[in-house]
Amino acid sequence: MSTSRAQFWIKTSVLSAAVVGAMMLSGCGKKEAETVTLNIGFQKYGILPIVKERGTLETALKAQNVQVKWVEFPAGPQLLEGLNVGSVVFGEAGEAPPIFAQAANSNLVYIANQPAAPKAEALIVQKDSKIQSIQDLKGKRIALNKGSNVHYLLLKVLEANNLKLSDIEAVYLPPSDARAAFERGAVDAWVIWDPFFAAAEHQISARVIATGENLVSNHQFYLADRKFAETHPEVLKTVVNELNTTTQWVEQNQQQAAKLLEKPTGLSLDILQSSIGRMGFGVQPISAEVAKKQQYVADAFYQQKLIPNKLNIDAAIIK
Repeated sequence: MSTSRAQFWIKTSVLSAAVVGAMMLSGCGKKEAETVTLNIGFQKYGILPIVKERGTLETALKAQNVQVKWVEFPAGPQLLEGLNVGSVVFGEAGEAPPIFAQAANSNLVYIANQPAAPKAEALIVQKDSKIQSIQDLKGKRIALNKGSNVHYLLLKVLEANNLKLSDIEAVYLPPSDARAAFERGAVDAWVIWDPFFAAAEHQISARVIATGENLVSNHQFYLADRKFAETHPEVLKTVVNELNTTTQWVEQNQQQAAKLLEKPTGLSLDILQSSIGRMGFGVQPISAEVAKKQQYVADAFYQQKLIPNKLNIDAAIIK
């Protein structure tokens, strides 16, 4: 073979190798681009921080090439605002925050829920209070977080006893301020949810006047960004399955679950065990019945002028 022909074949081989290499790199780049990042908003207490501590969700999503990142929020309203602005695409909140988020034209959708947990919120008084019944609350000062799950509970408790919100003096305070006001006697009663409810029982022997039993559902909801939910339904299906599996583990291992929450919440094991024992165990897609009950809450908030417009909860559920 002549020198010129040899040089030609060498150049051709080098060029071919370069083209193949470029194609391989292009393929690698494409694979990397297909990696999905799931930003999850969570709070210090609940099922999601337990899932985070156990690391099982990362394992379950690995086969789908999904990376999980966790973003902590102080409460449900802030978490859903994070979902609305895109800092997270999935999170957990009680009944009330999604209603206010939807009323503000949020892009959230309901994905799943835990079963009703009516005993996980209550109207409580000090252990030595003279208040013995709901009727005794007439004209009294009651602390609550405005527009929260317990706001709805208070409405239903009063309604069941032929009283109105105007029959009591509502004092709107977040949990930490409400606890301080409750302890120093600045309010006569407090409507509150777990784990704050359990903490008041254990730490200051607060007495229960009424729980949500036979009055409210108190569902815990899992919500997602609408675009993410429509684009990645299989990812969210895996998440819901893992959440369901985790609640089953929690139900069977309540002490271990409580230990996982000790550090993030700063609460003692006995408080957390009481609180966990009142959870709803199991996570399932939103049913028509659950949607109907959430509609009741939204309608009640609209009637109290807590939201500006009447909502359609079904509009925030992907069929």
